[in-house]
Amino acid sequence: MRQDLGRRQQLCARTDQVASPLAARPYDLRHAAVSLWLNAGVHAPQAAERAGHGVDVMLRVYAKCIDGQRDVANQRIMEALAG
Repeated sequence: MRQDLGRRQQLCARTDQVASPLAARPYDLRHAAVSLWLNAGVHAPQAAERAGHGVDVMLRVYAKCIDGQRDVANQRIMEALAG
């Protein structure tokens, strides 16, 4: 089935698009986009909706990609507690 998807993508794309190294693994672009959204602070439910899957999948697959947000999260918690 995965080969069929690749073949369909090639049939739907222009020749220069198929020749691009980016076309070799289109899923990599999707993964990069979702990782970017999450690291930019887009909430998981919103990113999941954009990506077309559930929050459970989003967190299971992409949790390891969220990086460098500990300080921001701690600050938000402190602000909420200070009320």
